[in-house]
Amino acid sequence: MTEAGKSDKQGAPAAQAAAPASGASGASGASGASGASGASGASGKAAAAAAPAAPRVRTVGAGAPFRWLARGWHDLRATGFRATFYGAMFALMGLLISVVYATQWQLTLAVTAGFFLVGPFLCTGIYDLSRQLERGEPIDLAASMTCWRRNLASVAFFAAILTFAMFLWARVSFVIFALVSTTDFPTLQTVVAQIVTLSNIAFVLVWGGVGFVFATLAFAISVVSIPLMLDRRADTMMSIFASVQALFANPLPVYIWGALIVFLIGTSLLLWMWPLVIAAPVIGHATWHAYRDLIEPESK
Repeated sequence: MTEAGKSDKQGAPAAQAAAPASGASGASGASGASGASGASGASGKAAAAAAPAAPRVRTVGAGAPFRWLARGWHDLRATGFRATFYGAMFALMGLLISVVYATQWQLTLAVTAGFFLVGPFLCTGIYDLSRQLERGEPIDLAASMTCWRRNLASVAFFAAILTFAMFLWARVSFVIFALVSTTDFPTLQTVVAQIVTLSNIAFVLVWGGVGFVFATLAFAISVVSIPLMLDRRADTMMSIFASVQALFANPLPVYIWGALIVFLIGTSLLLWMWPLVIAAPVIGHATWHAYRDLIEPESK
């Protein structure tokens, strides 16, 4: 036999041995690719399942805001008036703004901005006290002071949005006053005088109309936003969207609620801030119940 024949005979078994190995390698690769694809699909499904569902809005009757206030007063008493701590903070901040305006009016805008930044964090404390009461937990004022840490990024972003809106409204107010008012500088006394005496009806109509638009926008994004962030750890934009939906689904009761808030806060401001010690906590507790009525519970 020639050397070539021997070589062919020896090569045949080697080729046959290599073929199964190659097939096993291919099967292993296919299996690995299939496994990776399956794992990727499972991971995608898990991520989709973990995504929070959008809150569903419910409709309520026109009398609901009065029921919320009654429940707010109940929560204030049931929690041992602990939320008056937050009411005192709001009153002190209001007094600080008044003092700064009277002595260093140039700093008023900055101090008011600080109020808008801190305000949402103080509100979470009141909401958390109602949440503790609802869940049958011990009422813990200290724990409520840091409850915002459960969703810090969302609450902070929302506070920044409110602060930006406040700055924008302040600038627009100055422009309106400069264009329409008959006085040199917009002091609190001149603005109130023109509103009360109607000495400059054009200014009152323009300023009031634009202010109503800004107030409506700020209120629309705030109806249930912070309670939703606190309770479900919802993100800022989802919470804002849910608040706007609640307003559109319940325009009459929500506007009645807004009017009650304006009345209680306005009356407190006219009485040198101190009624805020009670009014702010009642409104805060009531807002928690507004959230509970306007947003459907999470499905288990």
